[in-house]
Amino acid sequence: MALYVQKFGGTSVGSVDRIKAVAEKVKGFRDQGHQVVVVVSAMSGETNRLTDMANALNEDPAPREMDMLLSTGEQVTISLLAMALQQIGVSATSHTGAQVGIHTDSAYTKARIQRIETDDLKADLEAGKVVVVAGFQGVDENGNITTLGRGGSDTTGVALAAALGADECQIYTDVDGVYTTDPRVCTKAQRLESITVEEMLELASLGSKVLQIRAVEFAGKYNVPLRVLSSFEDGPGTLIVADADQDEDSMEEPLISGIAFTKNEAKLTLLHTPDVPGVASRILGPIADANIEVDMIVQNVAPAGDYTDFTFTVAKGDYKATKKLLEETVIPDLGGGELRGDDNIAKVSLVGVGMRSHAGVASKMFRVLADENVNIRMVSTSEIKISVVIDEKHMELAVNALHKAFGLDKSNIESE
Repeated sequence: MALYVQKFGGTSVGSVDRIKAVAEKVKGFRDQGHQVVVVVSAMSGETNRLTDMANALNEDPAPREMDMLLSTGEQVTISLLAMALQQIGVSATSHTGAQVGIHTDSAYTKARIQRIETDDLKADLEAGKVVVVAGFQGVDENGNITTLGRGGSDTTGVALAAALGADECQIYTDVDGVYTTDPRVCTKAQRLESITVEEMLELASLGSKVLQIRAVEFAGKYNVPLRVLSSFEDGPGTLIVADADQDEDSMEEPLISGIAFTKNEAKLTLLHTPDVPGVASRILGPIADANIEVDMIVQNVAPAGDYTDFTFTVAKGDYKATKKLLEETVIPDLGGGELRGDDNIAKVSLVGVGMRSHAGVASKMFRVLADENVNIRMVSTSEIKISVVIDEKHMELAVNALHKAFGLDKSNIESE
């Protein structure tokens, strides 16, 4: 007998029929003798509906009241799923985040879990019940309802799995696993049997939307086996593990697990800025004070050595605000300089733990892009990632060319 924590997203519970299907899936595990905790999101579209109503009443609703409102979406789902399970003969009970003992800080709309009390939950499991828990929510030390932010149900699932010492946390969604890249952009993308936590964190941070980053961090920190599965079809999904399990044969070739990409970036360059200590702080300090996150940074030294060009990227949604800040605050502080910007760029990234033990991945990536006449505007690297900024119009071409060159196509793998 195993203990599973199963999380079902909004699409998976988006209608009464889909809730019935989830109940049957859970019953299958229960019939095999397993203990099951189910974490559910609000039905698809419900959070947006509630948010729209709040904004129609108040342009700037209080975060505490938003948490009170949005937490009701999951309460609807847990009660309906518990009813569906009971209807097919499965003993089940529903719990809100507060009832199950998920304690958070008081950062409304983006709270973080501090501890979980599991005594009552374990008692229900020992009594033979399936426990259905509202994801995305908890309670602070003053008894106020809090929410964990968009995608927080993933975090709830992994956190409960960690607290209970579950054998596996299963994330059910509308895709059947983690793919080498987005199948909508590259038709030859393949589902990965397994991927490391490190790689999944990189892919999530670089634009992959399969899992919330905080959930992956939780899984890595507490060594929770995490599996991504489809709610709508059977299959093994993708297992996310702590370390790569490589054999000797797999070490013979560079191991690239996936290609991530995003169009949600914009590039800004300050030309002819003083090449003196502290200039980077004078440029980026005001941007950080405005709560704007900077991604990639490149600084070039001019031939004369007196001036430099400073380039960085921000989210596309922050482009106009950052440009205005540079023009009105930073450039006057620096005593001048020319500003150039471009919000028609894309970032494409190779991710793989194999980069640690294989040289030549970057040079091969650059050669492939050069053969496709794709110009690289910026480069950023880490132990297991290489990212390049290119023109947005070349993104799909670059992804498909790299996917084929690094042997990630289905046809390549099937022929080996």
